Amino acid sequence: MLTKVLYIDLSRYRYRIEDRKDLFEEWLGGTGVAVQLLKENMDPKVDAFDEESAIVFAVGPLNAAYPLASKTVAMFKSPLTGNLGESHAGGRTATSIANAGYGAIVITGKSRKPVYIVVDNDRVYFRDARVIWGIEDSLIVARIIAENEKGRGTRSVMRIGGAGEKLVRYACVTTETYRHFGRLGLGAVFGSKNVKALVVNGRSSRKIEDRKAYREVYDEIFKLATESDAMKKYHLLGTAVNVRPLNEKRGLPVMNLKTTSFEYAEELSGESLAEIIGRRIACSHCPVACIHIAALRLPYENEPYFYKTLMLSYDYELIYALGTMLGMRSKEDFLKVLYRVEAYALDAMTTGVCLAWATEALEKGIISEKETIVKLEFGNSDAYAKAVEYITHQPNEFYRILAQGVEKASEVYGGKEFALAFGGNEMPGYHTGYAAHIGYSIGLRHSHLDNAGYSVDQKIDSYPEPEDLVRKLMKEEQWRQILSSLVVCFFARGIYKPDIVCRALKPVGVEIEENELKELGERIYFEKLRLKKAMGFDAKKLRLPERIFETETPHGKLNREYIERALNYFARVVEEC
Repeated sequence: MLTKVLYIDLSRYRYRIEDRKDLFEEWLGGTGVAVQLLKENMDPKVDAFDEESAIVFAVGPLNAAYPLASKTVAMFKSPLTGNLGESHAGGRTATSIANAGYGAIVITGKSRKPVYIVVDNDRVYFRDARVIWGIEDSLIVARIIAENEKGRGTRSVMRIGGAGEKLVRYACVTTETYRHFGRLGLGAVFGSKNVKALVVNGRSSRKIEDRKAYREVYDEIFKLATESDAMKKYHLLGTAVNVRPLNEKRGLPVMNLKTTSFEYAEELSGESLAEIIGRRIACSHCPVACIHIAALRLPYENEPYFYKTLMLSYDYELIYALGTMLGMRSKEDFLKVLYRVEAYALDAMTTGVCLAWATEALEKGIISEKETIVKLEFGNSDAYAKAVEYITHQPNEFYRILAQGVEKASEVYGGKEFALAFGGNEMPGYHTGYAAHIGYSIGLRHSHLDNAGYSVDQKIDSYPEPEDLVRKLMKEEQWRQILSSLVVCFFARGIYKPDIVCRALKPVGVEIEENELKELGERIYFEKLRLKKAMGFDAKKLRLPERIFETETPHGKLNREYIERALNYFARVVEEC
């Protein structure tokens, strides 16, 4: 079992390694351990950009051991919401951290100059990054670091782009070119600490206590993964497969949720994007390969018949945020905007929602072109690409405010009724019914992946009492605390059921019963909720955007009273915890 924690102090350029068996035996790993380490190493009231803020990366007992156990949990104070930040990424991050011998890495302090950190098994190096600070394209940053650091094939390069340096509050951390710690602003926290990148090179391997039992359960999981219809679907088209059915059901947010069906949805569908697919790739230890890469050819401005080819990873959330929400009419226009977002290393969902709000605010005369500089219009990819640049560079007061998120922008300029944020986090791509919007509000990350309310909406014919729906969503989120403590991909939740999880844990040294596992999920959930409260979370102050009541869902227009009853019940749960 992975029980070592690497503590990195940027202010003193020191590090130490401690065996925290106590922590991992009680809290398993991943999210469970990250919550405790954040509590230990940071005052919950501290500002996200303060020197005393902390970043925790944590993996779990199944990482680098089983199929689809491919994620790393990052936990921090979010500069976007001012509350708990948690983001998960795949790629090679978890394998590198686990094979370096760590269950978690804790980063505190602030460097006096730009650095990138290199973790090479049990050694840590603080590299001078002044020469690459100011390079805005995160892909170029990764290439430079890769040329100068050993470990090709075993390392993970987690880095920021221009947005992180400029402290855009929804800047992300990109890893392995196509994966991200996307939501809630981890990239800005990196930037505030003068950290350009974290490189982890793990050259060891996991120790298995019972190899025969391990092989048996490994083969079972692998077979379930490769023969699952859901996994085949994700391999074939990826999550972009959701565009068509959501559009047909009228659950697809379009042009700042003015409507939920789009005449150009087919052009942005997974089937259409598959026509220009360049390759499929997988996270480490995953047989599915759900990451789809589009090849976009762009002409050079002054060189006729010469083109550059961009390889861009896309998925449903990106298509929603930078495609349908912005009224894009072609996949090429969508990909052109995506390219700018990827280069600067911004969270795509927040960026798309911010730009959609700004477009409608401009339409309504709440702001003018004096603020936006370019004329933002739904479907105008050139204007949006330029606006992404302005969000990063912040040439005026408007873009400085927009770089703080749609909640802040609507507070300053107005238009809060169509500012689509929940708990300060911009809306995900599902306007499917009550469970989705209640789920965004009560989820501890304010994410669709907290409790999959959008999935409940698509399976349900009639809704239970609001309090029962909240309990159902909370129960799902409590189980997901186990998945994110193991740490496995949520796409594998249909495979990693309690019985298989218990059998998979035993060969890696963890003995636990199914009932204990479920109880642990509930404990982690409430530990995280209490940490949110300590950071200032008040469920009574959750805001519902007026727009969600104006636009039809597959279940018709939403009833405000139903959602308010649900949120009032949740507020009582929070108050009592």
